[in-house]
Amino acid sequence: MINKQQIKGILFDMDGLILDTEKLYCRFWQEAARILGYPMTMEQALGMRSLNRYAGEAKLKSYFGEGISYTEVREKRIELMDAFVEKEGVTTKPGIWELLAFLQEKQIRTAIATSSPIKRTKKYLASVHLENEFDAIVSGYMVEHGKPEPDIYVYAARQLGLEPENCIVLEDSPAGILAAYRAGCMPVMIPDLDEPDEETQKLLFAQAESLVQFREVLEKSR
Repeated sequence: MINKQQIKGILFDMDGLILDTEKLYCRFWQEAARILGYPMTMEQALGMRSLNRYAGEAKLKSYFGEGISYTEVREKRIELMDAFVEKEGVTTKPGIWELLAFLQEKQIRTAIATSSPIKRTKKYLASVHLENEFDAIVSGYMVEHGKPEPDIYVYAARQLGLEPENCIVLEDSPAGILAAYRAGCMPVMIPDLDEPDEETQKLLFAQAESLVQFREVLEKSR
């Protein structure tokens, strides 16, 4: 049971958690790699989620060797995904509006902490009218080390005037959960494209199947 007395803030990942975009990242990592001659599998694409540049480059080279250019593949992925989103837009995950209304009612502060650049983050949020619904928006580009290092969640908590230990982090990726754990937050996983593996499960404060279920758990907690 979650103890609401110690919860003063909720820190949200964005892609795959608030926005149904993680599947797009995986799709276009694969397409970009394939265009450049590297047959990336879905499992490999999932491994690229939420990683900072250095971790992402190391992961990509572990798949395809030292000769692959992380920058080239990433730039192609951005080009392809931007073109798709410009045409098709993005959608929200079920339950986000209800959860935000509940947190506002309970005076629990909220922040987004995403690996995406701030300009893209605000553009995506504005497209679904969520840009003004959080107390703070933090990008991995604002801190020295991105996920899976803890910097972004420590910084997001401080932006809310809170200590990390008083914040739940909602994440869908192993790298994000590890970042939250290292920051001293309470990591809660809401799986998107896959379930947490055994190592990730050891780091979890809790798990919910959706934002809807997470809100129900909070409501029932004392």
